[in-house]
Amino acid sequence: MAENEPMPQEEEDVLMDVDAEIVPENMDPMEALNIVLTKALHSDGLARGLREVVKALDRKVAHLCVLSKSCDEPSYVKLVQAMCKANKIPLINIPDSKMLGEWCGLCKIDEEGKAQSVVGCSSAAVVNWGQETKAREILMKHIKDQ
Repeated sequence: MAENEPMPQEEEDVLMDVDAEIVPENMDPMEALNIVLTKALHSDGLARGLREVVKALDRKVAHLCVLSKSCDEPSYVKLVQAMCKANKIPLINIPDSKMLGEWCGLCKIDEEGKAQSVVGCSSAAVVNWGQETKAREILMKHIKDQ
């Protein structure tokens, strides 16, 4: 470039907060659970699978436990339910283990943002909430109302 040519103007990058959430006022508790599990996963505060969940429940570090209704082993279900009851940890049941696996990050995301090759997850426990979110407030309100 010649010395007397003006420098091209660089466009300013517009940074958006990726973690900013748009929460509707009447959010479904399952949508709130999805957001809470995602935030916990990003802050490395999510125990996934029976072994990790039982360890978190036994140590009494879990804030919330999620159990899939499609878990085919009745002894697993009884164990998690009994530990949650004994340690006074809230338990939420969801219908499908594939859905829980997707929410817990046990899948690959393709270019279009859709989950591919989802692995089922029988149980998960939130050990660290991550950020304070409106979804967490909605979920806790739902738990108290049960």
